Amino acid sequence: MNEIDDIKESLKQKGFKLTTQRRAILDVIIENREKHLSSEEIYELVKEKYPEIGLATVYRTLQLFDELGVIYKLNFDDGRSRYELYHNEDHQHHHLICLKCGSVIEMEGDLLENLEEAIENTKNFQIVDHNVKFFGYCSKCKQNKN
Repeated sequence: MNEIDDIKESLKQKGFKLTTQRRAILDVIIENREKHLSSEEIYELVKEKYPEIGLATVYRTLQLFDELGVIYKLNFDDGRSRYELYHNEDHQHHHLICLKCGSVIEMEGDLLENLEEAIENTKNFQIVDHNVKFFGYCSKCKQNKN
């Protein structure tokens, strides 16, 4: 099974169909997985293939996909929600966000595993997830600054 088939099966099990519009939105997210697109950016890309699609449809579909665990809704403190495909892992990965160009770089690996363990042991607190964002300058913007 490929990614689309997995998502299609997941939607079907939860009582939803992968309609043409939902499929188009999902295709855009998959094709641009490294870009962490906003709903408006997704809308513009989907509109190129399906000019009749409305922004409200994109918003509703993104909300549905988020509720069903197909995608994550992310906040990078830039005033827009961004989206990425759900990663089947214990924790979300971390993000490096460039303050100049807005690019987002994914940081793989759980950098806070030891800290989580210490918190759980000392505070008797069960951590189920965390979200870390690092703000700075990507290599391209850093080079242009100098």
